[in-house]
Amino acid sequence: MLLTNTAIKNAKPKEKPYKLADGDGLYLLIKPNGGKYWRLKYRYVGKEKLLALGTYPEVTLEEARDKRRAARKLLTNGADPSGKKKEEKRRKAYNVENSFQVVAKEWFDTNKPKWTPDHAERLWRRLDLHMIPEIGDRPIAEVKALDLLDALRKIEKRGTTETSHRLLQTCGVIFRYAVLTGRIQYNPTQDLKGALMPHKAESHPTIEAKALPDFFKQLEAVETTELNKLAIRLLMLSFVRQGELRQAKWEDIDFKAKEWRLPAHTTKMRDLHIVPLAKQTIKLLEDLKHLTGEGALLFPSQQRRRHAMMSENTINHVLRKMGYRDKLVGHGFRALASTTLNEMGFPPDVIERQLAHMERNKVRAAYNRAEYLPQRRDMMQKWGDYLDKAAREEKVITGNFKKNR
Repeated sequence: MLLTNTAIKNAKPKEKPYKLADGDGLYLLIKPNGGKYWRLKYRYVGKEKLLALGTYPEVTLEEARDKRRAARKLLTNGADPSGKKKEEKRRKAYNVENSFQVVAKEWFDTNKPKWTPDHAERLWRRLDLHMIPEIGDRPIAEVKALDLLDALRKIEKRGTTETSHRLLQTCGVIFRYAVLTGRIQYNPTQDLKGALMPHKAESHPTIEAKALPDFFKQLEAVETTELNKLAIRLLMLSFVRQGELRQAKWEDIDFKAKEWRLPAHTTKMRDLHIVPLAKQTIKLLEDLKHLTGEGALLFPSQQRRRHAMMSENTINHVLRKMGYRDKLVGHGFRALASTTLNEMGFPPDVIERQLAHMERNKVRAAYNRAEYLPQRRDMMQKWGDYLDKAAREEKVITGNFKKNR
């Protein structure tokens, strides 16, 4: 007799497990604890086997019969239902273990030691914000070019074309890693060349040299901490990158040699960078040492429970507070220094070396670590003098300084 829903509902547990048969190998196993389990008994290659079909009431009588029919069809076609189920379970587990998010994180962790903390944080934040919600749970082998394009075009619609291009580049590297590690055979980002809206790179907003006296007046008046003001002044005097400033440690400062030696792991170019210190910079660092000298960092976070170092947004926040929104950002001090020092007549190679820009000639780059150091010492002192005059509201001149070197 076939099973009925009423019979199943009324079946009570006994001292020992017992079965309620539905025919053609399907039965319901009722255990002493009250659990009801669907089982299918069948023979494959002459051997009796048992297939678990789920529990009641999660799997209804009708659904159990459907699973029986599907299993019998596999047997008719010469396949083992139990083997098929194990293969599907293995494939699902493999897909979970090789989702886009898992592979992306593996690639990120592998390469993270090569990057500065700031770069690593920005890179993962972009992925986590834009790509992980869209394709993170998908098996990476099933992510197609159109899936990527759909996700990237959502970013374009928000007007952030730079972000969409950066993410396409990052995804390209992740899929290349997936190819190298045997997860996929083809990198779908190759099919997206020219598919995104073009991005026009914009330079970082900065001010002209003639605006410096007013800038220093605004810096003196703005309501912020002394630590933040010193950070901006040091950024101006040294024109290092903001991430390099935030990671700066007291052990990197050599007061005797009058040098700030930025370790390779903190710089964008991944190479040791030397910043000669003008007398104004030395004085600033001595003042700063009274505030933070007992710790490791020059500029620790003022909310130390949350972060170790100063936030990446601090300097730009102060500049906006001073009234320079869309007119000046922290990175703009590098452009200001470059333009002004070129106008002062310093050789472009000396300026570029101090800016620590990428050297296109790799052979030459190997010798560039301390190249032009005497000229750079002279240039950085003259830059310190120049900013001093601007701070005193004296007339600043950008004449040719070649004869003074």
